[in-house]
Amino acid sequence: MNKRTGGRTLFRIYLAMVLIILYAPIFYLMYYSFNSGGHMRNFEGFTLDWYKEVFQDTRLIIIVINTAVLALLSSAIATILGFSGALAIVSVRRSRTRNTLLSLNNVLIVSPDVIIGASFLVLFTMVGIKLGFMSVLLSHIAFSIPITVLMILPKLQEMPSTLVDAARDLGASSRQVLTKVILPFTRQGIFAGFFMALTYSLDDFAVTFFVTGSGYSTLSVEIYSRARQGISLSINALSTMIFLFTIVLVAIYYFLSLKSNTQGRSFRTEVPK
Repeated sequence: MNKRTGGRTLFRIYLAMVLIILYAPIFYLMYYSFNSGGHMRNFEGFTLDWYKEVFQDTRLIIIVINTAVLALLSSAIATILGFSGALAIVSVRRSRTRNTLLSLNNVLIVSPDVIIGASFLVLFTMVGIKLGFMSVLLSHIAFSIPITVLMILPKLQEMPSTLVDAARDLGASSRQVLTKVILPFTRQGIFAGFFMALTYSLDDFAVTFFVTGSGYSTLSVEIYSRARQGISLSINALSTMIFLFTIVLVAIYYFLSLKSNTQGRSFRTEVPK
C-alpha cells in the first residue's frame, strides 16, 4: 500500500469517526422516541404514543407555529437586508474601507451568543420595547444579517462587472439591472443565505432565552424548559421531528442549488461575449 492509498484510508477512517460522534447521539435519541417503557435505559417495545402526545399538546403546537412564523419572517427580512448590505460592500472602491465593513459584519458571528443576547436585552429595556414576539424577531434579524451577507457576497464578487456594463449600454434601468442581471446571477447565494438564516433562527436558544417574554416562547426555549423538569420521551419525539424537518430543508436547498447552477450556466451562455 503506497502513501497515497494509506492517506485516503486514514482520511476515510477519520471522516467515519467524526460522523459517528456527530450522529450517534441523534440516532440514540430517535431510537428511544419509539420506546414504550418511558425511559432511555432499555427498549421495551415499539410505540407511537410519544408522537401522539406531541400532536395532542395544543400549547406545543402553538409554539411550533410561532417558531416557524418567526424563522420564516426573520430569514426573509434578513436576506433582503443582507443582500442590500452585500451590494453596498461590493460597491465600495477602497479595499481598506471594504475590509473594515467586512470585519464589522463578522463581529456578530464570532461574538458569544450570551453576550449578544444580554446586549439585546439591555437595548430593548432601554428603548422600552416589550419582550415578546417583536423583541425576538428583531434579535433574530440582527444576528442573521451577517450570515446572509457572507453567503451572498462571494456570488456578487464572482459576477463580472462587464455584465452590468453591457446591460446599461443596452439601455437597462437600475431596476432592470437588479432584476435581470444581478438577482439571477446571485440566486444561489440568496438561497444559501435564506436557508442558513432559517436554520440559525430555528435552533437558536441563547439569544432567544434572553429576549423572550413570559407570554411568548420558541421551540428551543420550550424544549429546554421541559428537559429541566425531567426526562420525557415526548421531547425525543419532538426532537426527532425537528431533525427530520431539517433534513427536508437541506434537501430543498440542495435541489434549489442544482436548479440555480443549471440556470446560472444557461444565463452565462446567453450573455454575448
